[in-house]
Amino acid sequence: MATLSPTTSPKNVRRKPSGRRRAGSTAYPGHDFHDAGVSAIRNFLRCHTCYDAFPVSFRLIVLDTKLNVKRALQCVVSAPLWNSEKSRFAGMLTVLDIIHLIQYYYRTADFEQAATDVETFRLESLREIERELGVAPPPLTREHPSSSLFDAAKLIIQTHARRLPLLDNDTETGHEVVISVLTQYRLLKFISINCHKEVQQLHLSLRRLKIGTYVSSPSPDPNDPYYPIATANMDTSVFDVVHMFSERSISAVPIIDEEGLVVNLYETVDVITLVRLGAYQSLDLKIKDALTQRSPDFPGVVICTASDSLGTLLQLIRKRRVHRLVVVEGEKGRLLGVITLSDVLRYIVGQVDANEPRPKLPVISADASSSTPAS
Repeated sequence: MATLSPTTSPKNVRRKPSGRRRAGSTAYPGHDFHDAGVSAIRNFLRCHTCYDAFPVSFRLIVLDTKLNVKRALQCVVSAPLWNSEKSRFAGMLTVLDIIHLIQYYYRTADFEQAATDVETFRLESLREIERELGVAPPPLTREHPSSSLFDAAKLIIQTHARRLPLLDNDTETGHEVVISVLTQYRLLKFISINCHKEVQQLHLSLRRLKIGTYVSSPSPDPNDPYYPIATANMDTSVFDVVHMFSERSISAVPIIDEEGLVVNLYETVDVITLVRLGAYQSLDLKIKDALTQRSPDFPGVVICTASDSLGTLLQLIRKRRVHRLVVVEGEKGRLLGVITLSDVLRYIVGQVDANEPRPKLPVISADASSSTPAS
């Protein structure tokens, strides 16, 4: 497991008394210092557009709604959808759409029928599955690339989206054009790269800032000591976890042992791997067996403690691809909470006054390492 280590201060060293008057410490002067950093980051987001956050080089895949699900998943796990008949944007394909599809077929059909249907099942029919399951369809959220990053971040939070399509209009045809997709990860990485000084000011702990979801103590459910966090163990079936994904609209479940120690994490993309392989019967597998089929590029479980700072977390996002952190306590690593990028972005945007004056434009740094697709 990867560990997010908090920034530590030097040990106290006993020195001889000095006749000189010491200056006050400026390391962590208090809540005001932290709040000033958050305010500066918000101003930064107001002064930059979605265009500014585009990576230097990226590829964009847009899927026609007539495409069947299996072929789509050979390309991506998430992408903008395009209705070629009407020449307009048709929403986003997300991992949760596939989770809903799996749950629907598992409940209403046998494995052979599911395997046959998925071969021909079109992306445009995913909305019908959502209606059958009684889940809310994703909103047709979009934003213009010239909109401020702050407005885009607010829209992501309001719609509970992880990805925000950026659309413009073709001046010749008048048709919509998908320009790019802004993700939570891309947005937070952009902040961490260009607000280095402000990020260093964010020294208050994650727990104090109430960022993330934590185990209730005492738990209101005597049968679930980790409420409200969904958990599983190595003997839990894959489909039981799929049900958690669909019912709670979450993308990962901590895997714990009998002592509540975090031993792994099972994610929605792990299920997609099974679908790509055509292993529909694998939904009855136990987690310990399904993990053996996990993609070799799995980045590992990133853990932290509730005393780690927000600044430390953002610095980690700058260095490596992080989509969530599991909060643990004690030397052994007992489950305490889960922090998602949505939690972090929600705190950074916060409740703000729309009538605040527009600050001066800061200078941004180029992200020379961003030659990969935004995700």
